[in-house]
Amino acid sequence: MAKIIVFGAGGRAGRTIAATATARGHNVTGVVRDPGRHRDLDVVTGDVTDAAAVAALAAGHDVAVHAAVDLTDPDFFAKAADALTTALPAAGVSRLIAVGLASNLPTADGTLLRDTPDYPNEYRDFYLGHAAGTDRLRDATVDWTVLAPAGDFDHAGTPVGGYRVTNADAALRITYRDFARAALDEIERPGPGRRYLGVTAA
Repeated sequence: MAKIIVFGAGGRAGRTIAATATARGHNVTGVVRDPGRHRDLDVVTGDVTDAAAVAALAAGHDVAVHAAVDLTDPDFFAKAADALTTALPAAGVSRLIAVGLASNLPTADGTLLRDTPDYPNEYRDFYLGHAAGTDRLRDATVDWTVLAPAGDFDHAGTPVGGYRVTNADAALRITYRDFARAALDEIERPGPGRRYLGVTAA
C-alpha cells in the first residue's frame, strides 16, 4: 500500500480523499493550515505554498494530493504549484494528484468551460489563477494528474459508486465520495501522467 500525503485534508474533497485512502488500507498523512479548526481529524500543520514545509512533511511518502484551496487568493494554486514542484522531487515524492476546476476543462467542441456563453464569471480571476498554476506543473519533473469534476460537485447527493472521464459540461455532477474513488483509482492504477481530467458520476 502507498504512503499518501493529502494537503487540504480539512476541506470536503481533501477529507473524503483521505478517508477513502485510509479505508483502502493506505497510510495517510493529512495536512491543514489550522488543525484547531478540524478537531475531528488526525492531521498535522502545514502550508502547501511553503516549499520548505512541503518538503519536510512529504519526505517518505509515495504520492502527494493537493486539495487545498483559498478562494480569497487568485494566485493560490500557482503558489502551491511552485512549492510542490520544488519540494516534492527534493523529498523523493514522484507523483502528484491535484484537485482541479471544471472551468479549465474543454467542452466537447474544445471551448474551455469558462469561455462558454452564460458561464458565471464572478470567480474568473480564480479560474485563471488556477490555470496559471497548471501551467507551472507542465514544466515540472514530478509526474502529475489534475482531476476535476466535469461540471461541479454534488454536495448533497447519494454516491453512485462509479465515475467516468469526460469533457466539461456545466450540467454534470459528481459526489465527493465518487470523486475520491476516481482519485484513489488514479493513485493505485495510474494512467499516463501530465493530464487534466474531468470526471462525473457514471
